[in-house]
Amino acid sequence: MTDTKKTAQLSLNGETYELPIFSPTTGPDVLDIRKLYGQAGVFTYDPGFTSTASCDSTITYIDGGKGELLHRGYPIDQLASKSHHLEVCYLLLYGELPTAAQLEDFETRVTRHTMVHEQMHNFFRGFRRDAHPMATLVGVVGAMSAFYHDSTDINDPWQREVAAIRLIAKLPTIAAMAYKYSIGQPFVYPRNDLDYAANFLHMCFSVPAEEYHVDPILARAMDRIFILHADHEQNASTSTVRLASSSGANPFACIAAGIACLWGPDGGANQACLEMLKEIGSVDRIPEFIERAKDKNDPFRLMGFGHRVYKNTDPRAKVLKQSADEVLELLGVENNPLLQVAKELERTALNDEYFIEKKLFPNVDFYSGIILEAMGFPTSMFTPIFALSRTVGWISQWKEMIADPQNKIGRPRQLYLGETARDYIDIESR
Repeated sequence: MTDTKKTAQLSLNGETYELPIFSPTTGPDVLDIRKLYGQAGVFTYDPGFTSTASCDSTITYIDGGKGELLHRGYPIDQLASKSHHLEVCYLLLYGELPTAAQLEDFETRVTRHTMVHEQMHNFFRGFRRDAHPMATLVGVVGAMSAFYHDSTDINDPWQREVAAIRLIAKLPTIAAMAYKYSIGQPFVYPRNDLDYAANFLHMCFSVPAEEYHVDPILARAMDRIFILHADHEQNASTSTVRLASSSGANPFACIAAGIACLWGPDGGANQACLEMLKEIGSVDRIPEFIERAKDKNDPFRLMGFGHRVYKNTDPRAKVLKQSADEVLELLGVENNPLLQVAKELERTALNDEYFIEKKLFPNVDFYSGIILEAMGFPTSMFTPIFALSRTVGWISQWKEMIADPQNKIGRPRQLYLGETARDYIDIESR
């Protein structure tokens, strides 16, 4: 945060208050209201905190108008096309791209921590066999603090480092185990000879009865999904992790809180997109649904198009479209009506003046849903995959917050509209 001489003046009840203005390295200026209540006795009112900066950060920057997403200053399209997930993890965690030696050491540390404690298998068996994988994920990640006592002291930098590596390494294993448990198949242990994405696919789709080969095109597509969901500034789940960590909670509890927050409409957007494609059902019904989407009196909405933050284009979608094309070319869409609908809907929307004018472009959820469906994942696994992708972003934000000397326990204020003080009435008199 850059301190400047700029200030704003607030006139209230005949008094004038000077409010400092901070200028970031990029983006709009920020009005500092930290002393406002103490000086003027008033709060600000901002439901959803959409006009409030809750922290300063050096990790991720988004410019929705430009369609720009930067991780430590590097554009997301460059990272997705030239890098790979573990290198992006290193960048988010430590601030710079690694040297070859640093990357090799980091990859080795992550790879050597992918197994989970054998007794953790008992946690999975405590869930109903038809439990949603997200329910399992929230519970098991929270339970990690019961097994890894040597990395729960947030005041110890080394324990924070160990916790970070463990979470990045073990989330794919736990997510894959949640999936296997939900379909009644045996757990598959991680393999150290596979890269991060290929290892996850192997744990999800291999069985002990036969060899399973991970196609490099599918592994690359999976890796891109991990990269493109790794961090997204101060979104709801990241803010949840920060708020939980501000109280001094252990890292496993904080990440479990983030996973729980992600289990909603935002984290499940790609699942909602696939459900919409199922509702459309066939290519010949697309014109009908296009017209419904244009009708402001019809509650139907095209899921997977447009974005709350990005106003012109989703920079992640442009990269993932390439992977979607590669995956569909490899696996084909001839025998999958859902994917046929997706491809035709994409073509129609990209060439329709209404969608172009309204800037209803296919977003990252549209393409990630297509890819995961083509790979064979059920929609119930879409959000767990989002969660394991976002883990490194949560951890990076968590580490940054813990190390920040300005760190305070989160305590939002409120605009109280309830009853004023009144006396208790005995039950006989009510």
